[in-house]
Amino acid sequence: MNFNINIFKTPEGYLYSNKALLALFIPLLIEYALEFFVGFADSVMVASLGEAAISGVSLVDFLMQLLIFSFSALATGGAVVAGQYLGDKQIGKAQNSATQLVWFSTILSIVLMVLVIILKQMLIGVLFGQIEADVWSNAELYLYIVALSIPFIAIYNSGAAIFRTTNDATLPMKIMFVCDILNILGNAFCIYYLGWDVRGVAIPTVISRVLAALLVLYFVVDEDYKLHIKRTLKHRFDTKILKKVLQVGIPYGIENGLFQLGRVLILSLVSTFGTMAIAANSVGYAIGIFSVLPGFAINLGLTAVISNCVGADDYEQARYYNRKCLILVYVSHIAINLVIFAILPMILGIYNLSDQTAVMASEMIIWHGIFAMIVWPLAFTIPATFRGAGDSKSVMYISLIVMFTCRIALAYVIADWMHVGVFGTWIAMFIDWFVRAGIYIYRYFSNKWTEYRVV
Repeated sequence: MNFNINIFKTPEGYLYSNKALLALFIPLLIEYALEFFVGFADSVMVASLGEAAISGVSLVDFLMQLLIFSFSALATGGAVVAGQYLGDKQIGKAQNSATQLVWFSTILSIVLMVLVIILKQMLIGVLFGQIEADVWSNAELYLYIVALSIPFIAIYNSGAAIFRTTNDATLPMKIMFVCDILNILGNAFCIYYLGWDVRGVAIPTVISRVLAALLVLYFVVDEDYKLHIKRTLKHRFDTKILKKVLQVGIPYGIENGLFQLGRVLILSLVSTFGTMAIAANSVGYAIGIFSVLPGFAINLGLTAVISNCVGADDYEQARYYNRKCLILVYVSHIAINLVIFAILPMILGIYNLSDQTAVMASEMIIWHGIFAMIVWPLAFTIPATFRGAGDSKSVMYISLIVMFTCRIALAYVIADWMHVGVFGTWIAMFIDWFVRAGIYIYRYFSNKWTEYRVV
């Protein structure tokens, strides 16, 4: 393993120059920033409806994030397979894997949409337990509407992942920019002008997701595009290719899905501490997520980069880009968290929170930012390299074991049994990060991840 290569100056002949990496990462960063900003803007607007409304919406958003991250994971699986085929110069198979991804995601998402709508009351009851009546009514109404957008979430994620595989993250960014702006404007119009309740956030959200899916489909069926899918309403699954897509996508989907489910279970614990704790927790998450925003964006691009390196059977390049991106995540996390710390009082002032709720949220955000600068990159950027290489099962097993033993079990011990309260759930999360970071570092240097090439 060569550690003498200059990590800042890309060696001649490598697949991605610094300019190419920036062309991939910056649009992803902008797209993620827009997505999180919409969540932030939504939470501010919903806050004007009262703490019961923001609590109900935040509970459902955690459930929706479970589905969104699951489909994003499935899309990543398809992108890894397509990327490895591209790296191996098998264009036809790369296009076929992209087609299989879009069709499978669409069909699966329609089934899930129907189930969520039919079982919405049971889902709220099972996942969130005993919540106040006004929080329940807001959550049920909001869930019923936003569930209609599930298939369109799946379609957009699939199409966006396909474009990123060919180093084109700009088009998905432009689509999301237009849709997010329309979403925010629609929310503001419905809440502040029409005076709607949580429907004022839900309906514009559904419309924006439908538009994003239609736009990405329009471009991904263009035959001039290198990784286009077939323009037809008839489809026959290629089980051999689909199996490869699911080989990466399903473990990552299970990992992401259960990870989000774990967050929902934690939220059910948070809900027992009262509406104030739920509101502080939701605001803490809405703002705190910005502290790891660059990492999310870079990790998504890194998976595509690694898949191309592994497809070309060049693991030295894969190691090089892993190290480079890890440094990028650290630098960007330090920069963004220092900004957040500086303007935090101003940001919290936007919310209509009680003094005690604001103090609780501030504590969560500050500590989240500190650990985002210290350990988050090791815990979440290294496994992005493993997934790009096709080693997604081991990441799934490690992630789930650590989540259930640390994040969930310790949350109940620290928050409930030790009477720390809602902040105890955040302490458990930080411990989770440290444990998984240690395990992933060991696996990286063991080189076992290099044995899982998909194609």
